[in-house]
Amino acid sequence: MGRSQETAGKKEKEKNKAKRKKEKEERKEERKANSNKGKGLDDMLAYLDENGNITNTPPDPKRKKEINLEDIQLGAAKQEPIDEADLIKNGRVTFYNEAKGFGFIKEQKTGESIFVHANSLETPIKENDRVSFETEQGKRGPVAVRVKKI
Repeated sequence: MGRSQETAGKKEKEKNKAKRKKEKEERKEERKANSNKGKGLDDMLAYLDENGNITNTPPDPKRKKEINLEDIQLGAAKQEPIDEADLIKNGRVTFYNEAKGFGFIKEQKTGESIFVHANSLETPIKENDRVSFETEQGKRGPVAVRVKKI
């Protein structure tokens, strides 16, 4: 009679396969032991307190607030119309490079420095000129547009 053709590699594979099967059975038993079957509905409920935190105790009925359905707002709030005069700001040109076509304006009220490009000019400007302008949001921050010399 001949020897079995089974090699050490085959034996290892069989051992690993049996080990994985045993681990799988153990996990299955553990899940059965820790399952929530048989718990009542009260054990599975979760409540929110007045601060929006999840808790397992029901809320106090004395702290209950009545909310009028008409007070609930769905969607974005309506914006009030913006007055055109509020958009126009005044300032002084602190720096302007005519060759490169850009500069900065210091706003009169806030003292904020705002970038200005030559394409946004309605009249030519130079340093220390008083100007009126509007602002828009650019890629890197506020940008002055529709710049006029006062």
